[in-house]
Amino acid sequence: MSTDVILYEVRDRIATITLNRPDKRNALSSEVLVKLPTYMQDADGDEGVDVIILTGTDPAFCAGLDLKELGDTAGNLSGTGADGSKNASGVRGPFPKLDKPLIGAVNGVAITGGFELALNCDFLIASEHAKFGDTHSRVGVMPGWGLTVLLPQAIGIRRAREMSFTGNFMDAHEALQFGLVNHVVPHNELMDFTRKIAADIIGNEQDGVRQIRSTYAHHGAEKKKWERESDDGREWRKSQFDPKKVEARRKKIMERGRGQ
Repeated sequence: MSTDVILYEVRDRIATITLNRPDKRNALSSEVLVKLPTYMQDADGDEGVDVIILTGTDPAFCAGLDLKELGDTAGNLSGTGADGSKNASGVRGPFPKLDKPLIGAVNGVAITGGFELALNCDFLIASEHAKFGDTHSRVGVMPGWGLTVLLPQAIGIRRAREMSFTGNFMDAHEALQFGLVNHVVPHNELMDFTRKIAADIIGNEQDGVRQIRSTYAHHGAEKKKWERESDDGREWRKSQFDPKKVEARRKKIMERGRGQ
């Protein structure tokens, strides 16, 4: 098993970026938060790449921010946009500005910040093992990467409210039923199927693909809603955020998550 926290491969005009902290369920450490946008930019700037795939090393896609590693050191989040501010690339969300399609291949649980990673992809293909959960309310933190905008866009405002209020998980087949993911496939076929969809995209005229992607992004931007999430999160941190309480809640979430 590689010790690199992110694996990067380019093959057949597809760049595959794999979160690789399986013992931590691919939680986002400070090192991952620095390297992930760098690999995204590398892929987007590579003339030999037309499509980007984001996935995780089994058994998880991403368990969100590594609160144990990051602690209450706000500097570790500087430039990431995880606090709702614009990231180091000047855009809101976990990724730099991208021109090329980004497919999320969700191989396992995608929780809180990991769920936001998935939501920021252009579309999702899920393994039968995938599960999605917004546990911000359990931890006592606010979303920063657009969950309150992107989740209602994907599944509707009422289902989004239920997920966020309860913290309950949605399995892969429910996610397909509600429109969160485009396909659910057997676990061992996830990457082959995702690469097939990527190949279908690559077979088209790429300038056209990227222009259509840009137009979709413009329609879905809802900038005022992103700004409202950022403002609310900033006020919440000032008045309510307590790192010790967050850590205690994190442990309870881990215990409860194992039973879901």
